[in-house]
Amino acid sequence: LKDITNLVLNHRNHPSIVMWSIGNEIPEQWDADAGVYWAKKLQDTIHELDPTRPVTQGMDHAEDALKSGFAQVMDIPGFNYHLDKYEKNMEKLTTGFLLGSETASTVSSRGVYKFPVELSDYSQYASYSPNYDSSVAKTGDGQCSSYDVQWCPWSNLPDDDFMVIDDRSYTIGQFVWTGFDYLGEPTPYDEYWPARSSYFGICDLAGLPKDRYWLYRSQWNKQDHTLHILPHWNWTGREGQVTPVYVYTDYPEAELFLNGKSQGRIKKNPDVHTLIAPIPTVNGKQSTVNSSLLDRYRLRWNDVVYEPGELKVVAYDAAGNAVQEAMVATAGEPADLQLDIEPIEGDLAFVKVSLVDEKGIFVPTASDNLIFEVTGEGSFKAVCNGDATSLEVFTEPHMHLFSGELVVVVKLGKTSGATKLTVRCPERNIIKSITL
Repeated sequence: LKDITNLVLNHRNHPSIVMWSIGNEIPEQWDADAGVYWAKKLQDTIHELDPTRPVTQGMDHAEDALKSGFAQVMDIPGFNYHLDKYEKNMEKLTTGFLLGSETASTVSSRGVYKFPVELSDYSQYASYSPNYDSSVAKTGDGQCSSYDVQWCPWSNLPDDDFMVIDDRSYTIGQFVWTGFDYLGEPTPYDEYWPARSSYFGICDLAGLPKDRYWLYRSQWNKQDHTLHILPHWNWTGREGQVTPVYVYTDYPEAELFLNGKSQGRIKKNPDVHTLIAPIPTVNGKQSTVNSSLLDRYRLRWNDVVYEPGELKVVAYDAAGNAVQEAMVATAGEPADLQLDIEPIEGDLAFVKVSLVDEKGIFVPTASDNLIFEVTGEGSFKAVCNGDATSLEVFTEPHMHLFSGELVVVVKLGKTSGATKLTVRCPERNIIKSITL
């Protein structure tokens, strides 16, 4: 009670708070006596301190929490995952609504794409699953595909959550696990060394957006349009092989071109209302990537045959007008470093570093080791490349690129323009500096 009281008194005037949470996945959700008592006690305490906001908590065992009466106590019943149980949950709730208090747990590694493209719940990696295969779990590559078709045995894809929110009026929203990757919980590679950080993030550990970022943006950003192509188009050795292309966009329709040749004009299918996740799996993999719900929120060209060059997508609005284009191209050999700085707030500067070819095209496969030096008033603070398997030290002034990028953090001095970051790529004898 003291902790809850201090929390509410300290933060109740923050306008960003929309509700209070008293717990997540706590074992008391099974307890019809002590669990219900303390849930009500904590909620009543918050009501006394702040009568303007409702109270929730995240429950991961819906049947037990509803059977004990624990879930019915809450102003806003919050349920973690298990979208297929929402309908039954609602039968026992009097609120008329529920919250997705923890959702998705889709897994991906920025800039990594695996072929063939297969949906997978990674149950072959989970020791508690009937599909568990220890040899697979310990010999994987430590990366997950950014085609965004892989989740965990308890979770689901973003498309599932989008559909539930769009189709079922009783769902009031969701909190996605997670916005950013974090150290620890390297699911599905819990038994794989050296995996040491998560794959759940919409952005990676360095804060760089994964492809999945653009899928969420296409649904959530109502002010700006989204048009994003994946994968990258540097696939030496895949010439003549099928290499699916996905587009994440808020537009309903688009046409894809490879080196000027149309790959087809397709529309999203708004008439699909079936969850992906509950479909039975065999050895952790579904038999096809043609799960129809993916075509409600993504545009997919599954039969594109790879050849180097330029991929271009032309998006069309609901009236059939061509309104926006996006492009990815095959990059040549790295020829220069590119340093991009985020808007500076406070005394830290975040600089994204990448390699580009002689035409300025980003090289998505670069993994060169880079060295950093900060001179002037500032100092080197940290570096991160977002690779969940990297054991390189964040606080040492050198690191390899991962999928062509990394982020350097520089501590600034008091004077604007008095700090210089110099980046060296010894392998290619490239040096680049930026004044901060």
